[in-house]
Amino acid sequence: MSLPSLLSLIPALLLAATVGMAQAAPKAAVSKYSKQSAVEYGQVCADMIGQIPAFNCLDGTIVPITVDGKTPAEYKPGMTCDRPALLPYPDGSFGQCTPYSRLLNLSYGKTQISAMCRREQLREPNSKFFDEVDIVAHNVDTGDTCWFHAEGKPGQKTGFDASRVPPPNEKAPPPQRISAGQFWWAPAATASKNCLSCHDADPFMYSPWIGQLKYLLPADPLGRYSNIGKEFAQWHSNSISTRDNTCVGCHRIGDQASCSQFVPMAAGRIPAKDGNALANSYPLSHWMPVNNDQSKEFWEQANLESLNQLLTCCADPKNPICTIKPIVTPPKVGKR
Repeated sequence: MSLPSLLSLIPALLLAATVGMAQAAPKAAVSKYSKQSAVEYGQVCADMIGQIPAFNCLDGTIVPITVDGKTPAEYKPGMTCDRPALLPYPDGSFGQCTPYSRLLNLSYGKTQISAMCRREQLREPNSKFFDEVDIVAHNVDTGDTCWFHAEGKPGQKTGFDASRVPPPNEKAPPPQRISAGQFWWAPAATASKNCLSCHDADPFMYSPWIGQLKYLLPADPLGRYSNIGKEFAQWHSNSISTRDNTCVGCHRIGDQASCSQFVPMAAGRIPAKDGNALANSYPLSHWMPVNNDQSKEFWEQANLESLNQLLTCCADPKNPICTIKPIVTPPKVGKR
């Protein structure tokens, strides 16, 4: 290689070595389903849903972590808190009460875009390094939905630079910035994360943790829900209900994590992982309906029968009291 050619590679090599890159999409997951790149998928999603802008994770609003209603003087690994994240943090992370994750609402018109910049390790509040970045993009008219995911390498505790998150369809980044193809996982790898197992009722799910920023969380609780791309064709979800059920008046109940975790957890039947005494005491232990300010006696009178019926249907969907309907409509395979 000539000296000029070698010199031309130096900026790129320096960039790769210093920016704290996100993990590349796992090759096995990519080749198993599709060779569609993150940028190609990003362009399809931009055409069908809307353009996702570049953003800085530090422009997001911090999701509060409190203990007994107050910001703690210090954070400790594995600590408990009032509203744990209820997220699948990996072994070796700081825990469900990791502070300084940030949420951005990039929505406009009929296009809903929610971006979550997650912290799984303790760092300074204004550090540009994060452990995971996720985007859910959704069109309220068509129900079309896209998923974008980036995370650090397994075991990597330093995080990656998310001070400029590239638009998924960006073909060329600004100088000294990471490209979309380097930052985002390919759609087949993202699909392997099975985000729908938790987002089984709606593209945007509620929990007491994220509900602290409810004003920033898009909502389309009873709208159409269709995932773009054949990589996501294996994602299916059904709604579970019974006649005159009070728990489905404002939203659907999905038959996956909603059944196994969220419904019993929202009714105080199972504790939240890393939740403290306040989290597991009424009313925080009964976080549906949202902003529950009812007495426990009233709550049980209004909701207990409906709750028990839902749990019956979660355990036995063929029970004659159950109404089961598809939530996720077939993906638009091959459509641009």
